Amino acid sequence: MIPDTMETAAPPKPRPRHRAAHLVLGVDDRIASTVFGTITAMATVAVSGRAFPDSPWTVEELLASTAVVLWIAHLYTHALSESISDDRRLSGARVWSLAVRELGILLAAIPPSIALTLGAVGLFDETTSIWIALAAGLAILAVEGVRYARIEGLGSAAMLVVVAANVGIGLLVVLLKAEVLH
Repeated sequence: MIPDTMETAAPPKPRPRHRAAHLVLGVDDRIASTVFGTITAMATVAVSGRAFPDSPWTVEELLASTAVVLWIAHLYTHALSESISDDRRLSGARVWSLAVRELGILLAAIPPSIALTLGAVGLFDETTSIWIALAAGLAILAVEGVRYARIEGLGSAAMLVVVAANVGIGLLVVLLKAEVLH
């Protein structure tokens, strides 16, 4: 028996820089929403960048609005699914938990949005900002592949396969931008 004074200590709070990285990159059960959000953000940038190549503000607006709509749709469908599969009404606490878990869909739009903003204010030319936004997505997909492999305890070879799969999906979006739309 463990004395009351030796109860399990709470894990240390992450430093602010780590908290920001955890929010944007997702942790544990949030990795899926981050990967989904990143892929949809990249697809939005690719398609919107083709339609509005000289307007990073417009591309950013479309990116943000698409992320919000997909987050709401994802939250709604997961809530319905869980309510049906658990055969009970959803509580406010459970909906909140789902909203937080799926937050990666919204947060994944931040890095490409920053790149587009930098293009809109003139730090990069418009086309460059779109390519940087797509590169940011590829980098996030690579990081998420590594995080997933570590959580699953995969070896180096399996980690490379997971990273290649994640980045490969992102590269398909980039190819769409580079070859099909131009």
